[in-house]
Amino acid sequence: MEVLLIAKNNDNMLINEQIKVPEVLVIGPNGEQVGIKNIEDALTLSKYASLDLVLISPNGNPPVVKVMDYNKFRYEKRKKEKENLRKQKANKSELKEYRLSPVIDVGDFETKLRNATKYLEKGDRIKLTIRFKGRQMAHTELGNEVLERFASRVEEIADIEQKPKLDGRVMTMLLVPKKDK
Repeated sequence: MEVLLIAKNNDNMLINEQIKVPEVLVIGPNGEQVGIKNIEDALTLSKYASLDLVLISPNGNPPVVKVMDYNKFRYEKRKKEKENLRKQKANKSELKEYRLSPVIDVGDFETKLRNATKYLEKGDRIKLTIRFKGRQMAHTELGNEVLERFASRVEEIADIEQKPKLDGRVMTMLLVPKKDK
C-alpha cells in the first residue's frame, strides 16, 4: 500500500508532482546530501519516507529539492513570522502627549498623571507640554514647577529624557519608561 501525501501550496513553492525538471540535487530529511537524481527517483524516495519533495532552490544547477514534511515546514515558517511581528510591535513604543497648564487644578493634574502612568507602564513615551498665554509668560517658573512635580510623581517608573525646555510660548519635557523593569 503506497501512501501519497499532497500538501496544499500557498507559499509559491513547488512540491511533489508540481516539480517539472528532469534532474535535481536531493537533500534528505535530516539535511544530508543524497546526490543528483532524476525527478522520478526523488519522488519515489520522498514517498518511501512518507514526506514531501519540496523545491528549495529552483535557480540552482541542478535545482535543489528537499525531502521534508511540507505542512510542518509551513507551520514553523508562519510561527516565526508571527513571533517576529510580535517582537517588532513590542519594540515600537508610541509617543503620547499631555497638555498641562501652569495653573492646573489638583483634580486635572491627578487624572493626567494616572493616565500617563498607565502609558508609561505599557512602554510608551510621554511628552508633557505647557502653553503659556498672555501674562503667564512672566512666570514661566510656575510651568517648570508643574513639570518637575509631574516627573517626581512618576520617577519610580520613568526617567526624564529631556528636561523642561522653553521654546517660544511652549515648555516641553519628555519622559521615557525605565529600562530596568
